[in-house]
Amino acid sequence: MTDPAAPDRANNENQSTESKGRLRTTLAPLKPLLPYALRYKPVIAMALAALTVAAGATLTLPLAVRGMIDHGFSADSASAVNAYFGAMIAVAATLALASATRYYFVMILGERVVADLRDDLFKHLAGLDASFYDTARTGELLSRLTADTTHLKAAFGSSASVALRNLFMFLGAVVMMIATSSKLAGLVLLAIPVIVAPLILSGRGVRTRSRHAQDMLAQASAYAGESLSAVRTMQANGAQPSTVARFRQAVETAYDAAQKATLLRAFVTAAAILVVFSSIVAVLWLGAQDVLAGRMSSGLLSQFVLYAVLAASSLGELSQVWTEVSAAAGAAGRIAEILAVEPKIVAPAQPTPAPARWQGRIAFEHVRFAYPTAPDKVALSDLTFTVAPGERVAIVGPSGAGKSTIFALLLRFYDVDSGAISLDGVDVRALDPRDLRRAIAIAPQEPAVFGLSVADNIAYGREASPRDAIVAAAKPAQAHDFIMALPQGYDTMLGERGATLSGGQRQRLAIARAILADAPVLLLDEATSALDAENEAAVQAALHDVMSGRTSIVIAHRLATVLEADRIIVLDDGRVVEEGNHASLIAAGGLYARLAKLQFDTARAGAAS
Repeated sequence: MTDPAAPDRANNENQSTESKGRLRTTLAPLKPLLPYALRYKPVIAMALAALTVAAGATLTLPLAVRGMIDHGFSADSASAVNAYFGAMIAVAATLALASATRYYFVMILGERVVADLRDDLFKHLAGLDASFYDTARTGELLSRLTADTTHLKAAFGSSASVALRNLFMFLGAVVMMIATSSKLAGLVLLAIPVIVAPLILSGRGVRTRSRHAQDMLAQASAYAGESLSAVRTMQANGAQPSTVARFRQAVETAYDAAQKATLLRAFVTAAAILVVFSSIVAVLWLGAQDVLAGRMSSGLLSQFVLYAVLAASSLGELSQVWTEVSAAAGAAGRIAEILAVEPKIVAPAQPTPAPARWQGRIAFEHVRFAYPTAPDKVALSDLTFTVAPGERVAIVGPSGAGKSTIFALLLRFYDVDSGAISLDGVDVRALDPRDLRRAIAIAPQEPAVFGLSVADNIAYGREASPRDAIVAAAKPAQAHDFIMALPQGYDTMLGERGATLSGGQRQRLAIARAILADAPVLLLDEATSALDAENEAAVQAALHDVMSGRTSIVIAHRLATVLEADRIIVLDDGRVVEEGNHASLIAAGGLYARLAKLQFDTARAGAAS
């Protein structure tokens, strides 16, 4: 015969399987974070011990209430009542101490987990290659590093504390309800699947909406970061109203997304509380009938009522925590996406050891390269040239010819598509990138200055350098005099991006940084372009001494800076089109001669005016 209950059982099993699948889906983004928590097992053990004591203390209170009610409040029972109240005070003191202990250990666990996660996340971001940052927005990354990890702190801190406390309370209350009245407890437990299933089913929706809200907030943060980093440009162009309006729109979009996520969480919480307490009221009505019929004492019903209320309130709190955990899972998913990004530029499994001192011979052999963001546009095509140890080579050419790309490849910010780049005959891909970059010092055209002291900026990357060495590097860079004029000299704290310094001062700090590096290879990307004529002449003289004995490559936009180069390489459209010294290239009448004529004629016209 066919079992008439079989379809219902099959349907229940399917629903159970679906709920378990949704539960795993919702919690899956949080799984990679568990190792962070498991590093601190003693803290977890202390929290669980305190939690157990607190839950036990709470669950003894209904027993005292039952005893008082059943004994009655008469003169004959005064001593028993006093004993019960005394016991309740002792229980309350135990509960308070255990709760405080549990809160402390759970909260510091959350803080510790998030601190470790932020540290690992920033370390991972610092190790990602240039191709990642070609498309990533710094503001969004900072949002994940701060706002998203704060969501996780709540999940591992306060939410975890509330969840564990209420889970213990719920399980303990259920056990005590069964011990008090198995019939009434059975009716209460029948309602639990009706309560829990919607919570699990709604988890995915909460997670999706919360993640969308976090994405919108990250975009608003990114726009704010970009705008504030260029605040002078914004103000100079009178763009404050439009910038503020765009940010307001981004904030409102983030608010709308957060409002929708919160609305869903509020609805789920309300539904859970309604179902929980409605089921409790129904069961208590049945219990009242047993009291009236003499099948149960008033004290026993009161005990069951208190346990039922504890179970219901704990389940209601768990429903709210579940929505918070679902939101945290969205933040964890965003962080996991970054941690899953593998850097493309890494050290080989067995890197070639760096020599004690590089000679500085550089060779580009049939190099072809296109930036990952523009794979169809070739930046360098069949580029071949060599630089001998100690040689000074200038690279010139029109904008977009590939000059800066040569520096990026030599520093191995990217790998070539084909061909090879070598330093002293060793392919740069066979080296640990850190060893390679320690052999190269660079003074870029747009130097980075950080919100650190002047001395820390010069010693950036070489923090162990003594003050004497820092001063010795600043003097030939023509930076010492202006540094000493600052309020605290070398200890003066600079504003973000060196906003309080002139362009020439920032460039001189970058040159001092390159001098301090004392590397065998020196790269200069029009390093004196922001200097006035007097300081440029002084710094050029200093660089002349610094370049002595070092392999030096100079990217020159102003041809006046390359006249003393041993050799000039002329690039156009990613290829070497001319090579020689200034006199021979002028005589050849090619691209270099045209560029030189244009610049020198412009300079003469400017001088005449």
